Amino acid sequence: MRKGLNKRRGDDLRPEYDLTRLKGGVRGKYYRRAMAGTNLVLLEPDVARAFPDSDSVNRALRLLHDVATKSSGRARKASNGRRRATG
Repeated sequence: MRKGLNKRRGDDLRPEYDLTRLKGGVRGKYYRRAMAGTNLVLLEPDVARAFPDSDSVNRALRLLHDVATKSSGRARKASNGRRRATG
């Protein structure tokens, strides 16, 4: 009976762990502490396929940020009506 119960619940615990004897556990006890240092962003499936890991996402976002910063900096300089001398 015990094995059938574990399979129904989808537990991967070994049979020697008796869940009825485990008491006093608090769900989410460290949740706020863990989330304080975590920035979790959910990606759409098509974006997740393009960026398989967090390093590739970070590289792409840094590149996009650099391009956006440089291009917006040029637009601001040109918007005052004066051209900068080059060379």
